[in-house]
Amino acid sequence: MNILSTAKLPEQIKEELLHTYPRMTFHFHSKMEEALPYLKDAEILLTYGEDLNEELIDQATALKWIMVLSAGMDEMPFPCIKERNILVTNSRGIHQIPMAEYAISMLLQVNRQAKTLIENQRNHVWDRRVNMTEISGSTMTIVGSGAIGQELARLAKAFRMKTIGISRSGQAKEYFDEVYPSTEIHKALPEADFVVSILPSTQETHYFYQTEHFQHMKESAIFLNMGRGDAVRSEVLLEALKTDQIAHAVLDVTDPEPLPTNHPLWDQPNVTITPHLSGKSVHYLPRAIAIFKHNLNVYLDGKGTYENEIDPDRGY
Repeated sequence: MNILSTAKLPEQIKEELLHTYPRMTFHFHSKMEEALPYLKDAEILLTYGEDLNEELIDQATALKWIMVLSAGMDEMPFPCIKERNILVTNSRGIHQIPMAEYAISMLLQVNRQAKTLIENQRNHVWDRRVNMTEISGSTMTIVGSGAIGQELARLAKAFRMKTIGISRSGQAKEYFDEVYPSTEIHKALPEADFVVSILPSTQETHYFYQTEHFQHMKESAIFLNMGRGDAVRSEVLLEALKTDQIAHAVLDVTDPEPLPTNHPLWDQPNVTITPHLSGKSVHYLPRAIAIFKHNLNVYLDGKGTYENEIDPDRGY
């Protein structure tokens, strides 16, 4: 059985896979161009998902399973994958710890005026008049109450926050005081001090946030987007910031992405921008490979349930 990887993997992980599965034939490469000679015979493909297209799927005539070593499925050619009945799994859930920590750290840096303090230090300014506020006892609305949202809600409870979740179903979830379906998000916005978006990029979530959503928020609210940038148009967000509909935006993802150097969001004073790194962690690949190994055992044994099996019609 041929297993092809187009994802750059550290030597330790390669050795671990070779040792654990000695009967498998692994071909390790760091990009698709190098892997092309082996694509035709590959039964299993490890990829970050961004290097696939319909033409490559057609070339991979033996392909039965794609393991995506990330959570994002934006670039996947699902129509031809569905036509071939190729199994797709991903690494959803491995980002929950770093992304939840990122959200708390960003909200703290805004409320504790970290940027101002760093700038004052750079300029040798001793100013005790800097306004400090707390996040404890606040209300957080988390749009996307999956694994990442639940971990963030759990951390928010350490700050005695009220937590409100938004999901497609509105089904109750652990660590959330209230959960609403996405069609009723307007009920959860007016009392939120923090609105955290963890939406994936799908047809349903494309430009999900409209002007009226920001009009429903508090003028003192902080909007944090660490899901996908195309959940909100930059123009809509800029208008909300410039007209004081909200107080601040923290953006780990943007529309477009990467953000052009001349984009007005860079110079908007009440914006914090980070380059799509909220999910980065030294533990990222080991966690993703653990999911792959579980699913490979299911694939080989024909027993058990695949973790993070993707519905090609929904894209997640």
